[in-house]
Amino acid sequence: MKDLSKGDAENPQAVTWADIDEASAGQRIDNYLLRRLKGVPKSHVYRILRSGEVRVNSGRIDATYRLASGDRVRIPPVRIAVSHAAAAPASTGLGRRVVFEDDFLLAIDKPAGVAVHGGSGVSSGVIERLRAERPQARFLELVHRLDRETSGLLLVAKKRSALIHLHEQLRAGSTDKRYLVLAAGRVRDLKRRVRIALHKYTTAEGERRVVPDPEGQEAETVFHRRSVYQDATLLEAQLLTGRTHQIRVHLQQLGHPIAGDDKYGDFQWNRELARSGLKRMFLHAARLQVEHPSSGERLELVSPLPDELQRFLDHCTPWTDAST
Repeated sequence: MKDLSKGDAENPQAVTWADIDEASAGQRIDNYLLRRLKGVPKSHVYRILRSGEVRVNSGRIDATYRLASGDRVRIPPVRIAVSHAAAAPASTGLGRRVVFEDDFLLAIDKPAGVAVHGGSGVSSGVIERLRAERPQARFLELVHRLDRETSGLLLVAKKRSALIHLHEQLRAGSTDKRYLVLAAGRVRDLKRRVRIALHKYTTAEGERRVVPDPEGQEAETVFHRRSVYQDATLLEAQLLTGRTHQIRVHLQQLGHPIAGDDKYGDFQWNRELARSGLKRMFLHAARLQVEHPSSGERLELVSPLPDELQRFLDHCTPWTDAST
């Protein structure tokens, strides 16, 4: 008798049964299928979900169903495009950007201009590229996110237990996330705590935007002054909450927008900066402290400023009046 839990080797178009273990538990069924059925168009995956051809424990489910350990999933016959199935995943260079890795965690030094996940016009991001480069990995999930324009430390969980533990730390505020940011003008305070609630919305074009709103989500940032230049200040931003575009909007509200920020920045200043060599937003996730999800030890990860940001700083003129 054939083992249908592994599919039918003589007939790739046969029904497949998958038994869900702890590594896959907690995932949405649509995300599980998209990873398992590489080469199958996303539209087709959602069609077989809507039609009821995908079943869990013999029952119909919708795309938002979250898998549990012990679930048995019926996957109908699907045709995988040969061009996708035969092609080896292109090297993305992410392997050279690994800052830390063990059986539980993977830390990537993400470059600016790379999305952390696909969507909104982006075919693939860091997480999709990692999964393509590591087809043997049973579990890879983002622990948190960085804006596409932001460089620096990005955590990926390699086990569901690690993901749950790290998410608990983020909710409890026990992580320590520090960013280096170049802000417009001379910031006078050595340290400033900002509490401005934020509301996130999506524009008609599908772009995410954030505005201050007393009814929005609580958002808190502590800014530490590091260096002062003629027309800008290097700050270390300590995130006490992790809202979308939090640092960018908080600094905009203080009147010190981020250099190179094309959403919330000073657009005339950005053009001048571009002529001087700054071609991106000056925001970098430089340091991250978390409790290791297995050992419990405090783990500190550090990412130096990218060369292009350090070169730009090296050409900035220091402000000489120490009183400001």
